[in-house]
Amino acid sequence: MPRNRRLAAAGVTAAAISLLASACTGQSSSGATDDASKDTTITFWHGWSAPNEVKAIQANVDAFEKAHPNIHVKVVGNINDDKIGQALRAGGSKSPDVVSSFTTNNVGQFCDSKSFIDLNPFLKKDKIDPAATFPKTMNEYTQYNGNRCTLPLLGDAYGLYYSKGAFADAGITAPPKTWSEFLADAKRLTKSKGDGYEQLGFMPTYHGYESTTEHLFGQWSPTYFDAAGKSNIAKDPAFAKGFTFQKQMVDALGGFTKLEKYRAGFGDEWGAKHPFQTGQVAMQLDGEWRLGMAEDAKSKVDIGVAPLPVPDDEAASYGKGYVTGTIVGIPATSTKQNAAWELVKYMTTNTDAVVSFANAIHNVPSTFAAFKSPKLKYDPRFKTFLDIAQNPDSTTTPASPNGGAYLVSIQNLGFDFEKGKQKDLQAGLKKTATEIDKAIEQAK
Repeated sequence: MPRNRRLAAAGVTAAAISLLASACTGQSSSGATDDASKDTTITFWHGWSAPNEVKAIQANVDAFEKAHPNIHVKVVGNINDDKIGQALRAGGSKSPDVVSSFTTNNVGQFCDSKSFIDLNPFLKKDKIDPAATFPKTMNEYTQYNGNRCTLPLLGDAYGLYYSKGAFADAGITAPPKTWSEFLADAKRLTKSKGDGYEQLGFMPTYHGYESTTEHLFGQWSPTYFDAAGKSNIAKDPAFAKGFTFQKQMVDALGGFTKLEKYRAGFGDEWGAKHPFQTGQVAMQLDGEWRLGMAEDAKSKVDIGVAPLPVPDDEAASYGKGYVTGTIVGIPATSTKQNAAWELVKYMTTNTDAVVSFANAIHNVPSTFAAFKSPKLKYDPRFKTFLDIAQNPDSTTTPASPNGGAYLVSIQNLGFDFEKGKQKDLQAGLKKTATEIDKAIEQAK
């Protein structure tokens, strides 16, 4: 199963943030004082739980132990950020030495609270240049205010899935490259049936699978915070443009009430009855995992893959997308930080390790060298996501000291705006910006 970081799970994220807020463990007596050449055992926590994922991560650890016979790794899976926060608060011998998390939104909290150590000194010692090693977006979401307390461990890139059969039936010869083309195609692909739909071109509501503000607005390359760290959503026109276009889609494709009624009949996002896989929608915003999931479900849809469209006045930037991923770091409570670093370095910078893991769980690699490796195996359509991850114009969402709370605030405004509850967008943006600033100030 893929590990996406949708805002639909905001409750879990908020709980993790709350827990981490009191987990400021930088004052621990731990440090990088251990001898990594001596026989030692470290504990590695990760969140994967599906059998193929657990097998893949264990294979990576086995390869590491073979290359470092003196370092033994105790692996503990199915760990979420709640458990990480509890462990960081408690400390003690049972605390992990290396932690992997799917929640990039919490990087700011990990770094700002110093619950994870800064990895810059280790990178410098081993002459690893992050800018030359990892794609731009992955460099961005693994640090906060100059503190690189995590490194990327595989990535997720978002693009456009479309039904080639539905496109052919509608006389559409190529995937849309601009948002105006996208809306026109979405309308042509929509087939009404009674008070609902036989087929919907695209589900634009924010409750639609993956159609969150952060994923959609990434195509406008927004700047979430200004140089002083204040919310920029009321000042950067990218946000108003993103909200306005999404509302335009909602209205053009039937209106919020009709769309939500249709959405109520969708199957589970992670199951075989996903609406794109069943043909209920002809286009879908989604991550790289959807291709494999559709094939596993034996979907009859002839699937095409392309980058998401871009604003009409930014047509030259077509090919970019929203990127996020899994992160890995070393808790400040660890007393074996040098040995822990060897594992982190291996998993994140060893080309064969990155490639074999990406091949095994069908995620996007996280180093430039891995992208170029002849050992990287993928469906030709998967190349779209590899290109998006490496595109210098691709975007991500910045770290914040209170995690992804600001994204929840923006998404909540979206919920109100798309259904007409919030009619004055600019007023809503200003109010939400104030809410974000107050929440960050309180977190500090």
